[in-house]
Amino acid sequence: MGLESLGDLELNIILSNLGAEDTASASCVSKKLRESASEDSLWSHICAQELALSQPLDPLGNRLPSFRESYHSWRESFSMYPWSLVKRVKRCWGRLRNWLTLNFPEAEATLKKGASESDIQELERILKVKLPLPTRILYRFYDGQEFTDEHYANSLYGSPLGLIGGYTFYDRSVNVYLLPLRQIITRTEEIRRHPGFSGKSKYIVVAASSTFINKLFLLNCNSGQLFVGTKNLSASGEMLPCVPKELIRSVHDLNGDQQQDAMLLWLEEHGHRLEKGIIKLREEKKFRSISLFPEEPPSCITAITCSVKVRASAVLIPEFSDLKDDEEKYLFTYSIRMSLLPEGCTINGMTFGSCQLYWRHWVIRANNHGVSEVNGEAVIGKFPLLRPGEKEFIYESCTPLSSSEGSVEGYFTFVPGSLSEPKGDLFKVAVAQFPLQLPDYIF
Repeated sequence: MGLESLGDLELNIILSNLGAEDTASASCVSKKLRESASEDSLWSHICAQELALSQPLDPLGNRLPSFRESYHSWRESFSMYPWSLVKRVKRCWGRLRNWLTLNFPEAEATLKKGASESDIQELERILKVKLPLPTRILYRFYDGQEFTDEHYANSLYGSPLGLIGGYTFYDRSVNVYLLPLRQIITRTEEIRRHPGFSGKSKYIVVAASSTFINKLFLLNCNSGQLFVGTKNLSASGEMLPCVPKELIRSVHDLNGDQQQDAMLLWLEEHGHRLEKGIIKLREEKKFRSISLFPEEPPSCITAITCSVKVRASAVLIPEFSDLKDDEEKYLFTYSIRMSLLPEGCTINGMTFGSCQLYWRHWVIRANNHGVSEVNGEAVIGKFPLLRPGEKEFIYESCTPLSSSEGSVEGYFTFVPGSLSEPKGDLFKVAVAQFPLQLPDYIF
């Protein structure tokens, strides 16, 4: 039985399993197949599969009369790139946009409309570089982020709406955003004036902290690797790689289908962490931002003692690390979150409605060898009073480490009731060992 004898529904099912290229080829075989291949329901299915489109839109978001026209407009707009890579980049941005829409719409509003080919070529001309293919396509979808006064653009502490996010420690705040092309040009020209960038003409600045902390991410346009600057960036060009080198390949190859540079891998990993809840939003002083402190094991460790729950995790601070310092090579910031479970503080069968921190004890290790012990009253000068059902008390601090791996563990000493009105003897609350580790992906 030939295809001509099949009904419209059967042909539609067959063509929908062929994909766009084979469907176009099949339409040349006969009039009946051409008619079946023109059905917009078929192209709706193809657009959903390949581009995750639920409406017939062009790459700029404009509505078109049909899904067939929509698909053709996408193919034409990105005809100079491998189609498999275009689809992958769209999936990457789609996951990030979906998460932002559901959780952080104020940050989604800062994404700029995609750059044109001429915009990208102008950047390449000015900076004398050739962008890796995945990065070019990433910027064709969205030209980084742009903040207005409404987004705290002129605040001393910058905008909390960075797509990459950040952390706080002591009185410092870091929040990283993706630079639009015009800022890439400006920031790259600035950094190239520093003595550490002699001979580094193929590096461009692609992301930075919007705060006064100078945290910069630089893309090597030749190799496709992404780096983050250390404390010595300006003086000596010292940087750390942000993505495993072995994953980067074919960054300038137009003919293959395995192209992936560090920018694409970095954003894909970031989207994965957001989707899985490994990192989450944090609200502080009415401002929301993406916190890079891990919220899930194995990087976030939880311990419960006498119904006091303590969660702990750490993040590398590359911009204050110094690879030339053998004693304090890496700097880590750690976040401690403590709360009292709903049943209240329970000690030896007795229940108390509150408890208050009095003392802390830390053991800090590098490569499983004890480096230092810390004892002292309070945490960052505070004596948190915990009550059932209240929000976690969160504080951040930091510690240097001589090696790329280490850990912190210890305990807090609490008093049931409060320090002013104790209801019983002091008791210890464990802080389980949590890792300090140079990660595969640095954000």
